[in-house]
Amino acid sequence: MTRWNPTVWSKKVPMDLRPNILLFICDDLAWGDLACHGNPYIRTPNLDRLHGESSRLEHYCSGPLCSPARASLLTGRYHMRTRVIDTYCGRSIIDPSERTLAHVLSENGYQCGAFGKWHLGDCYPSRACDMGFQKTVMHNAGGIGQPGDHYENNARWQTTSYFDPILYKNGDPQTYKGYCTDIFTNEAIQFIDKQNKNPFFAYVATNAPHSPMIVEEKWSHKYILAGMDPVHAKVYGMVENIDYNVGRLLDYLEAKGVSENTIFIFTSDHGPCPSADSSTTGACRWNAGLRDRKGTLYQGGIKVPHFIKYTKRIKANYAVDQVSGPIDCMPTLLDLCGITRSEEDPQIDGHSLCGLIDDSSITSAPPINRQIMMQWHRGDVPIPFRNAAVIDNRYKYYTPDEHSAGELYDLITDPEERHNLIDTQPERAAKMRSDYKTWLFDISGTRGLRTFDSQPIHIGSENEKTTLLTTNDWRLVTGEGWEAQNLRGFWRVKNLKARVYSIRLRFKYLKQNSIVYLSINDLELKVDQIGDTGWAVFPDTVLPEGYLTIEGWRQSDSIDSRLYFERFESAYYIELSHSK
Repeated sequence: MTRWNPTVWSKKVPMDLRPNILLFICDDLAWGDLACHGNPYIRTPNLDRLHGESSRLEHYCSGPLCSPARASLLTGRYHMRTRVIDTYCGRSIIDPSERTLAHVLSENGYQCGAFGKWHLGDCYPSRACDMGFQKTVMHNAGGIGQPGDHYENNARWQTTSYFDPILYKNGDPQTYKGYCTDIFTNEAIQFIDKQNKNPFFAYVATNAPHSPMIVEEKWSHKYILAGMDPVHAKVYGMVENIDYNVGRLLDYLEAKGVSENTIFIFTSDHGPCPSADSSTTGACRWNAGLRDRKGTLYQGGIKVPHFIKYTKRIKANYAVDQVSGPIDCMPTLLDLCGITRSEEDPQIDGHSLCGLIDDSSITSAPPINRQIMMQWHRGDVPIPFRNAAVIDNRYKYYTPDEHSAGELYDLITDPEERHNLIDTQPERAAKMRSDYKTWLFDISGTRGLRTFDSQPIHIGSENEKTTLLTTNDWRLVTGEGWEAQNLRGFWRVKNLKARVYSIRLRFKYLKQNSIVYLSINDLELKVDQIGDTGWAVFPDTVLPEGYLTIEGWRQSDSIDSRLYFERFESAYYIELSHSK
């Protein structure tokens, strides 16, 4: 595998001249959601302005899903190296030994803050506040109110959870007032405002425009009046609110006098989600003719905006056709900051793109002859060729499933992927198929046999007094998912120290007078009822040091078709608290 080393563009930059970084990443925002990309329906004046002031990676392939894209963005490594291979069921927890962009920047004098969506682990030691960021204000799981988020947010999921949410400030839950994207922007501005001596890295990660489609009517009403599908109208309202907040940040940096020395990146994790399809026709919203949606590796699922503005050094209004992806973000930023990673750090897979966008050079460097590899599907380990793609500067080889002979597209002449060239260019397809096999062989050896093992949650740490186990991180005995209560799941944890815990269990379907069970390895405890608060409590429970399997359930005396074997309901949340 060809991996990144600092390029000639990386020059030691004095601390007082190092650029600030503001990285703004959206959730489910599509290539076609911006007016500057030809959308005839939406209004995005601030993003249009940023488009004209930036170098734009127009062959940027992101995703394939939320957590994988973020793991690669923040480590420069293919997500499957980091133990992040999916978005739930314990498969989206980053290994704490990974070195993030925030780690490296912090060690080089930067103050780092993260605001919004993390989706790489909600418990110690994989939270944003454990992975290099000094200040964090985050929601849990993949979205505010999802089953893995705080239980009070979850109670308002699909209705009002994007307003006045409970967020985690450096790991501790607090109630915030306002709309989610506005809150994250407010927090980023407050963080930046305090940075007068050190350069800053502000990571702003909105959960919008991901479903549920919750936004103030003032943003979506104009699209409803224009006769747009109600779902699409709300998506565009959420995007317009994002545009408003990007404008706030751009204006604030200008007013603070740091705009010219701030690298501003705007991007998205992947394309539009099927959950945002039309409520009447099932059609996807306008996306410039790109094929399909999030989850697939067709262009509609992976082609997203990626703007890089840095007035001092980067070309403005410049399109870059080089194939690239989230793995390139970290090496490119470190190059621009003049920072070289330690030789002891894990090797990364991305390339610095400075040579292609640096305005100080007379001519741009030639395109990098490389491939971007992509794969994602549900499950604990990657199945060879299941939803996998190899993409170079012109061609994409794609196997939608492991039984497919593959599809080959010329992305220059056929960006909508209508013409499969597999029969006319079999040699090219065979070579790219072989390249994928070589890549997967390399990836699978990252941590030896345990490369794809899930990362256990740590309990008993002085850094986290209360640990909330959720269905976002459980491991399943049967089925697939995080919400249906006909599933059976458990949690893998590592207790760092033998302690006395107060343990509480919460269920989706509250049932007074149920018998509630808690098992810890071979120990099984029970209580006869759920309290008025909705929790079943196991006080003063001694847990031994070491690896534990924790499972909780309630048993119903009457038939309930929603439950596992119509009588068992697994705990939705398990909360473990210890005294420091």
